[in-house]
Amino acid sequence: MKTKAHPPSGRARQRRSRLSTLTLAALGVVYGDIGTSPLYALKEVFGGSHHPVPINEANVVGILSLVFWSLMLVVSVKYIGFIMRADNKGEGGIMALMALVLREEHDKSRARVLMLMGLFGAALFYGDGMITPAISVLSAVEGLEVATPALKPYVIPVTLAVLALLFFYQKRGTASVGALFGPIMVVWFIVLAALGIAAIAKAPQVLGALSPMPAVAFLGTHPALAFFSLGAVVLAVTGAEALYADMGHFGALPVRLAWSGLVLPALALNYFGQGALLIANPAAIENPFYRLAPEWMLYPLVALSTVATIIASQAVISGAFSLTQQAIQLGYAPRMDVRHTSSHEMGQVFLPNVNRTLFVGVAALVVGFGSSTNLAAAYGIAVTGTMAITTVLAFVVARRMWRWSLPASIALFGVFLSVDVAFFSANVLKIVEGGWFPLAFALVVFLFMSTWKRGRDLLDTRLEADSMPLPDFVQSASLECTKVPGTAVFMTSNPAAVPHALLHSMKHYKSLHERVALLTAVTLDVPHVPLAQRVAVEPINAQFYRVKVFFGFMDTPDLPEALEWCAEQGLRIDMMDTSFFLGRETLIPKIESDMALWREKLFIAMYRNAGDVAAYFGLPPNRVVELGSQVVL
Repeated sequence: MKTKAHPPSGRARQRRSRLSTLTLAALGVVYGDIGTSPLYALKEVFGGSHHPVPINEANVVGILSLVFWSLMLVVSVKYIGFIMRADNKGEGGIMALMALVLREEHDKSRARVLMLMGLFGAALFYGDGMITPAISVLSAVEGLEVATPALKPYVIPVTLAVLALLFFYQKRGTASVGALFGPIMVVWFIVLAALGIAAIAKAPQVLGALSPMPAVAFLGTHPALAFFSLGAVVLAVTGAEALYADMGHFGALPVRLAWSGLVLPALALNYFGQGALLIANPAAIENPFYRLAPEWMLYPLVALSTVATIIASQAVISGAFSLTQQAIQLGYAPRMDVRHTSSHEMGQVFLPNVNRTLFVGVAALVVGFGSSTNLAAAYGIAVTGTMAITTVLAFVVARRMWRWSLPASIALFGVFLSVDVAFFSANVLKIVEGGWFPLAFALVVFLFMSTWKRGRDLLDTRLEADSMPLPDFVQSASLECTKVPGTAVFMTSNPAAVPHALLHSMKHYKSLHERVALLTAVTLDVPHVPLAQRVAVEPINAQFYRVKVFFGFMDTPDLPEALEWCAEQGLRIDMMDTSFFLGRETLIPKIESDMALWREKLFIAMYRNAGDVAAYFGLPPNRVVELGSQVVL
């Protein structure tokens, strides 16, 4: 007797609908970077300025096999299969991974090394964030000169105009156009696949690249040339780090479905199609991507490519904003103006200073290098460095969190690291041809981040040395001081000591409020903290309270909102009857301190120009009192 199939429940349909929506959105945000690599990857392998590979059938099939199996090993196996499992409460990216590792690593010396590695990997991401918009948009606009050589003089101006509009509209956020990203990228990947299939039909022998044997044969026959070619082959997997970084916005399953269901097949078909075209017509190396298309399709394809590269650039720029916000929250960067561009999506933020810096850098790259081929020489070293550092940090997670055995961890992550090091080594050879730029920029960012972290630690040590134990102060102040109505909130990083602002307040006003809250803001190594778990109130006596406010490293630090929850624990704070007292230290450098004098001066300059504390924590300006002091570093 046959059983009747029951239709799916409303909840199941809702889950499927949400999964489909998230998968579509992931296509638009996560895969923009890697999805536009066909514009320039094979062109640089066979026609670039850095050891181009001679075009013949064996070499083309060998390179296609290298590209395909790089996609399989780096993206499908490493990132999709393993790295995405190393999530920090659902969030990915190298800063989230570093926080996860530091939470598990208890050896201080190893923790410091891992922290510095993570910081350098994050710094390299900024270098990638500059080059991706430059090379992506420039390579798309270069299609104009393929359509009509007379338009070649307009390639750079048009590219700069597109990039200027892209960066100008960052302040509006991606919420208003985000719904368009997914469908546009679906069209893009379908076009990639269709162009590839049409060319493969004319030279089906390229399908032999589905086997790893042509790649092995190419590596064995031309080892030196194969090594040099890796510097361009890696262009096919740039953007893989975005899978991990953007995972928190959509979840792991939608990202995996989008990759296996559409992105990987479309990329493979297009690369194979370009290879088939080169076997039939080696002269097409001028621009194999656009030469796949019939003449009537060139201008629409240029328009579609430009839109796709804008989407790819948007993903990297947004990633730079999110990474900076995480760095600020975790204490590796000074406070900056962080503006939220969506009332629904917490991760959609805009940082004006970062936006301006990126635009100046991207524009300089476009004008300075002049073509996507020249830019390709600068591309790759930053992203491969980040990939290698991610592998090392993930190895620590596998050992500490997943409890893998040492042989199993070395066997798997050793293979990943070998691939990363091979790609990185091939790109090191391009340093003199332009690879120095992202590396130099990353070193500057690393210097700033490490100096800020070291300087903050040194400042906290100096303040703690000059502080007074809290119990002694509370006992004497409760007996001797005049009480005035209202609540005073003193912010402090050390809840066991008296804040310097409180001591200065006593010195000047000779009184204390009837309620005094010593507030410490703590950023946890988790992305988000629920509102109901934001505060912990500890009464010291009837007048004094210790208050801890917890934020995740992706939360917006809104103290007035968080302090409303103090009422649940017996401390009612009325904003109209509360004053916030903040300390403002004037730092003085000192020779033979724990930090080099030049780094002290750099830290002091960063400290002086850091964003306002009151604005950062969302404090009402008319309720803030600042009290200054001098601190010798």
